[in-house]
Amino acid sequence: MKKISLGSDHAGWELKQVIKEYLHSKTGLDRLEINDWGCYSEERCDYPDFTHKVAEDVENKKCDFGILICGSGNGINMTANKWSGVRSALCW
Repeated sequence: MKKISLGSDHAGWELKQVIKEYLHSKTGLDRLEINDWGCYSEERCDYPDFTHKVAEDVENKKCDFGILICGSGNGINMTANKWSGVRSALCW
C-alpha cells in the first residue's frame, strides 16, 4: 500500500481536494493511504502548520512521499526544505 501525506494552506485547499479525488479514482481506497494534515477549508491559515506535519512524515518515512500546496508555492517549499530528510521542489 502506498502512503501519501498531503498539506495545504487556504489558497491550496481546493486543489488539494481535487488531487485527493484523482488519486483515489486512479488507485482505489484499498491501495492508497492518504494522510491529510490540513487545512480543511478555505478559512485563512498559516502554511507552516501543515508543511511541518507533511515534512515530518516524509523525513520519518511514515509515507512514501508528500504533496504540499499553497498560493505561490514558494513559502511552503522553503519551509519543507528546512527538514534534513526532505527534498522539496516547486512545480507548476
